[in-house]
Amino acid sequence: MSERWYKEAVIYCVEVDTFQDSNGDGCGDLPGLTSRLDYLARLGVTCLWLNPIHPSPHRDNGYDISDFYGVDPRLGTLGDVTALAVEAGQRGIRLLLDLVVNHTSDEHPWFISARSDPNSPYRDWYVWSETEPPDRRQGMVFPGEQTETWTFDDEAGLWYFHRFYDFQPDLNWANPAVRTEIKKVMAFWLQLGASGFRIDAAPFVLEQVAPGVDPGPKDFTILDDWRQDVQWHTGDAVLLCEANVAAEDVAKYCAAAPEGPNDRAHMMFAFGLNAQVWLGLARSDAEPLVEALGDLPRLPAMAQWATFLRNHDELDLSKLTDEQRNDVMAVFAPRSDMRLYNRGIRRRLAPMMKGDLGHIKLAYSLQFTMPGTPVLRYGEEIAMGENLRLPGREAIRTPMQWDDSRGAGFSTAPPADLIRPMPNRGAFTAKRVNVRQQRRDRDSLLRWFEQLIRVLRECSEIGVGTHSVVDVPLPRSVLVHRFDAPEGSILLLHNLADRVVTVDLSDVDTGPSAYEVFADSEYGPLDKRPTGLRLNGWGYRWIRLS
Repeated sequence: MSERWYKEAVIYCVEVDTFQDSNGDGCGDLPGLTSRLDYLARLGVTCLWLNPIHPSPHRDNGYDISDFYGVDPRLGTLGDVTALAVEAGQRGIRLLLDLVVNHTSDEHPWFISARSDPNSPYRDWYVWSETEPPDRRQGMVFPGEQTETWTFDDEAGLWYFHRFYDFQPDLNWANPAVRTEIKKVMAFWLQLGASGFRIDAAPFVLEQVAPGVDPGPKDFTILDDWRQDVQWHTGDAVLLCEANVAAEDVAKYCAAAPEGPNDRAHMMFAFGLNAQVWLGLARSDAEPLVEALGDLPRLPAMAQWATFLRNHDELDLSKLTDEQRNDVMAVFAPRSDMRLYNRGIRRRLAPMMKGDLGHIKLAYSLQFTMPGTPVLRYGEEIAMGENLRLPGREAIRTPMQWDDSRGAGFSTAPPADLIRPMPNRGAFTAKRVNVRQQRRDRDSLLRWFEQLIRVLRECSEIGVGTHSVVDVPLPRSVLVHRFDAPEGSILLLHNLADRVVTVDLSDVDTGPSAYEVFADSEYGPLDKRPTGLRLNGWGYRWIRLS
């Protein structure tokens, strides 16, 4: 692959403990994931993003890490990581690891030492206050589950800062020793075969925190150092930032200078665009997407957006207005138990779309044709559902459904021993939704995803070409946009409503010939100057221009 491999990738997000159990203990593991690489290669995946694989007390799904250099023994060994990287590489699949370094677990040896001894070399690796900070009840990430961001530690006799839960004390990024150590951590995993990192909670890592003082300007030199280091160790390693920040701040995560080269993070999750896509889907109205695409911050030439519809967290709608958020909630999370933190939705996409395959396909065709690299959450390709009886974000973190057996092909362990219970009633149980069943059905969502990704990879202009929204009179539910590149151009039509519409593109330059490469149905041959293009309800058409 080229150095811009991340621009041409299809990223698949996996929680190792819920993907495939190889030893029957009820917990997925690295050998199990390795055994499923052929499935992922057939799907068209070119990059695996692994949620945390490190030792952890597991009070926050592994995001409370107690050893940055180890592997959770339930998941396997360091050797299993290397084996996964080698086997994946043989299939053209790279590995991205979660880099969760805003904080540690309070059971990490660094924090145990820091709290127990004022002379510990690790005391200054965390953020402390001798007095009760006046802002201790401000800035919580998980409202309703957190009540403070500073907690008094009886053993240390001091207050410590934690942007997240009280069992996740924040590292002190103003300390050069912390910066040096984390660079060693990154080098260690690159040496074992990782191709880069997804940087968890990036804005908080860059914060300069002191008790009672508003955080000052973010310290982007941390990203500068990381970029230099990862590229020194592995020339084509990438950094993918999780940063749900204001539009005017996005480019700073990718470049040190305005309009400068891409010398920080290679990729940014498109949080703002994601929220507007959901608003458009809820209202059957393309206007939010038109505005969002027009306002999409410009990234340096070698930087790239990472697009998604669902991820491992709640669907975060915090950047929408109250009215907009209420509109999305009313359609996709009408019950209070479907909502989280007063800002998000704790559901998978298929149940949000009421299992309607036409609606699901429209949503993913839309995502996969947005500017950027698509990121797909495990199980979305077969329309898995959530288990709302589980607390918080665990509802969308249930085991992969491979077949209709008792353990869904995920594990031979008794159901009571599984890492998490699967949905066992309704339309999304493993009896009704599983890989084996869909592999046999040529009209299944899984087979559709394989075709979608295959066509996407053949249309190299998508994601890397110059993007523009086509400005012609259209039905309100229709988005028409295009990519233009030296390799060619492609025109993309999506109807966000469930009714048939007709689109007049007679004023659009389609070149000497145009042909359809992907669509929701057979629409027939195209005219040179299409004046009455039909779009079915929730229809989509990808039209190659030459």
